[in-house]
Amino acid sequence: MLKEKLNKLDLNFDDLFYERCEKYTALLQQWGKIHNLTASLKTEEIENNIIDSVYPLKFLNDFSSLVDVGTGAGYPGMLLAIARPDTRVVLVEPRAKRVAFLNFVKSALKLENVFIEQKRIEDLQNDRFDIITSRAVTNTTLLLDLTKRLKDEKTEYLFYKGSLCEEEIKEAQIQNYQTFRVGTHRNYLYMQSEDS
Repeated sequence: MLKEKLNKLDLNFDDLFYERCEKYTALLQQWGKIHNLTASLKTEEIENNIIDSVYPLKFLNDFSSLVDVGTGAGYPGMLLAIARPDTRVVLVEPRAKRVAFLNFVKSALKLENVFIEQKRIEDLQNDRFDIITSRAVTNTTLLLDLTKRLKDEKTEYLFYKGSLCEEEIKEAQIQNYQTFRVGTHRNYLYMQSEDS
């Protein structure tokens, strides 16, 4: 089912990706019953969140490192790491239960490209990333401010936004960006680097 949906979107992944997504779904359902990790544990809802997480691979420039701010149960950072096992992915999540789950997933899926930091983004040591991403954490202006130490002239931003996307763009006075709207609620706000 997941494979069909992604193929229809012209997103093609190898068998290992689908095996790992299946394991991720099962683990999220097991842990979620006990730890309240995410709003819905239905397989279809999880699949929709997986698709939502990896959809931007259709339009992103090439990247070799990514940081996900406030990963929660793994959307989008863990799924991007599964889709791009050659990419260094740092997942930043302050809540201990969610970090325990992310560590368990990393181990169970043998994801050597994933690094998990139990802290707030403002406490992350200075590092540089090709992409800074976040889904449903805070508004764009604050996200840009909290992550400015983690960027250089090549860094791009990918924020998963809802209906307030346009207002946030105006408020943050962003110049070099594109928005990709999918469905009625999802806006992908993609701010390209100064070099793009």
